[in-house]
Amino acid sequence: MSFAQTDLEKGIKLLDSKSYTQAVTFFKEYLNTNEDNLEAHEHLGEAYGYLEDWDNTIEQYKYLVAMVPNSANYHYKYGGALGMKALENKLGSIGLIDDIEDEFIKAAELDKNHIDARWALVKFYVELPRILGGTKSKALHYADELKDISKVDGYLAKGFVYKSYNDFEEAEENLKTAVSIGGSVTCYNKLIALYTSEEDFTKSIITLREAYSKHGKNNYLYEIGKICAEQKMNFNLGTECLNQYIEYYSYNDSYPLEWAYLRLAQLERYQNNKIKAIDYIGKSLAIKGDFKPALKEKSKILKL
Repeated sequence: MSFAQTDLEKGIKLLDSKSYTQAVTFFKEYLNTNEDNLEAHEHLGEAYGYLEDWDNTIEQYKYLVAMVPNSANYHYKYGGALGMKALENKLGSIGLIDDIEDEFIKAAELDKNHIDARWALVKFYVELPRILGGTKSKALHYADELKDISKVDGYLAKGFVYKSYNDFEEAEENLKTAVSIGGSVTCYNKLIALYTSEEDFTKSIITLREAYSKHGKNNYLYEIGKICAEQKMNFNLGTECLNQYIEYYSYNDSYPLEWAYLRLAQLERYQNNKIKAIDYIGKSLAIKGDFKPALKEKSKILKL
């Protein structure tokens, strides 16, 4: 058993290094001599999943459910694999819907604290058309169950449900509660996304500034500047935030510097500051000479 476990770790390292095709080959060969090793079947299912080979993913998790019918996690993964196959082939998905629902419900019933299974059910009932069984009340039921396990997840889930049903006030209330309880990057991002989708850019900026104050993530500075540039508002704030973004920039940040300089150029153009706008757009093009948005912006600046 010790040797077998050591061999299994070789396959796990292939998964960790994202060598998924090699991992499939390894685990298949491993199972030729260790057919009953459930961990190997699970890892083989994971490897197939990363390759988006849903039929083979389903085969592995179906086997695991048959072998260990009381495993919440196996039911959850089996339902997830069925769900991905349904998304891939929407015309053929109707026949899978009952099985997907059954597997997620079974996982939730077997483990009263299984957060992922309940999140899956929330999303399932929101995204499924009413005629096929999707309902707001069922989604909210599992969101409430989530709240009993993790208050933050529960409020995030309810925010997701209400946003999906275009109930902005309820969505905002629940997401703000999630922020006040959890205050994580995820909580802030969900609330910011809600305000952005509703085009409430003032609240977006307020929340972005609060998120930056709490987490210090440089990306929030760029996002403030982007809103100011796109919506032609708060020019001074936008300029300040973009200059800070550039000052603190690292390769871990999401937005390339040429975009930050482009936004600064736009803010200066709106204020008819041609010299400053030319300077910023020049810095953008110095980084990426064929940057089409910057070239387009330059032609607008030259017309001032």
